[in-house]
Amino acid sequence: MENNLTRDHEEFEQIPRTVAVITILGYFVLNILGWFRDFLRHIGLERKKGAKDPNPEDFVPLYQSYECFYTRNMYTRIRDVFNRPIASVAGAKVDVIERLSNDYNWSFRFTDKKLHAINLGSYNYLGFAENNGPCAEESIESIKKYGVANCSTRQELGIYQNGDDLKELDKHVHLLSGSQTFHKELENLLTQYLGVEDAIAFGMGFATNALNIPAIARKGDLIISDDLNHTSLILGIRLSGATIKTFKHNDMKALERILKESIVNGQPRHHRPWRKILIVVEGVYSMEGSICRLPEIISLKKKYKAYLYMDEAHSIGAIGPHGKGVVDYWNANSNDIDVHMGTFTKSFGSAGGYIAGRKELIDHIRIHSHGHCYTASMSAPVIYQIISSLKIIMGMDGTDNGHKRIQQLAKNVQYFRRHLVDMGFIVYGNDNSPVVPVLIYMPAKIA
Repeated sequence: MENNLTRDHEEFEQIPRTVAVITILGYFVLNILGWFRDFLRHIGLERKKGAKDPNPEDFVPLYQSYECFYTRNMYTRIRDVFNRPIASVAGAKVDVIERLSNDYNWSFRFTDKKLHAINLGSYNYLGFAENNGPCAEESIESIKKYGVANCSTRQELGIYQNGDDLKELDKHVHLLSGSQTFHKELENLLTQYLGVEDAIAFGMGFATNALNIPAIARKGDLIISDDLNHTSLILGIRLSGATIKTFKHNDMKALERILKESIVNGQPRHHRPWRKILIVVEGVYSMEGSICRLPEIISLKKKYKAYLYMDEAHSIGAIGPHGKGVVDYWNANSNDIDVHMGTFTKSFGSAGGYIAGRKELIDHIRIHSHGHCYTASMSAPVIYQIISSLKIIMGMDGTDNGHKRIQQLAKNVQYFRRHLVDMGFIVYGNDNSPVVPVLIYMPAKIA
């Protein structure tokens, strides 16, 4: 078992000064050339190749010309390396459709060729995004039984039970409601997997954060957020109406200082105590590849009587000896996290997200969350992809396939990171993080 020093080691190498100067100079030259070419387009010496506003000239323009300056003059130069369409499952290897441009990336045309490439741009961490095998087979079978959608919200009580004949059922009712037996099966399985009292699933990972934080925090509450939290967390925090304070990324001294000051000073103007204080962090940060310092955060949370909301979108299934995320990675007690959040789009190869914790919390979310009350419930094939992959991870399929996938991912991460560093790349993040940011500064190198 690795010691805490190994677990805690994160690298954020500073850019060499010469590289910084050359990079800034490169972007300065691109800016000058961009403004010059925009001037040529304005006076008609160069043809405008981008999208043109179809409105007559006497209409207010939809956007100002400078709003897409960087897209027009910088991104277009290197656009060919991004947004590459694929023609296969996004597995370990992928078929990329070849495309060519005759006008310097303003437009593309497809050839009849496909490039067989290694996939380094996917978060299919455990390889469950497959078009064959037990997960795919269960999803296909679920379509035959339940169809492709429920066409209702989870607030509607389900009446279609496993094994019912759809044709026979259709003679008696006209609506298949949104909450079915397989939804409950998934939530029960999540409860067992995470070691919590209850769980609730949602159809979209982004919305799991954005629509549920407002259900558990409001005006009079204080949310203390890591300043590198994901956009979905930031949106949910803003929508909640709570007071927001941020602390420097993974800096426990900064977090404790804010906790102290907030408790001493109370709310603005009248200085009453906060209704509650909620600390919001991620397990693995998707842009930096760093891992939150969970033991220290739990210690501060207990010391200052705060609550903890942890987003495990990129950590659940991907780190820890048993693939149970940051809690498993640090060997922490799952009950010390008040709100567990995660998504099914990464390690499980499906779609959606979940909130887990105490039963009182989940019951509250079922009543007050817009994500539960007003959104369409998850479809059967999506859920059975999650259920089947989750059972494999937990070893409930009678094999050690799930454990092997978890161990192989850990080995691949360390091998990949080590060799990138040996080759001279600047690599950010924790040594055990499945998110491996490789910094490429100069646009000429990207192209």
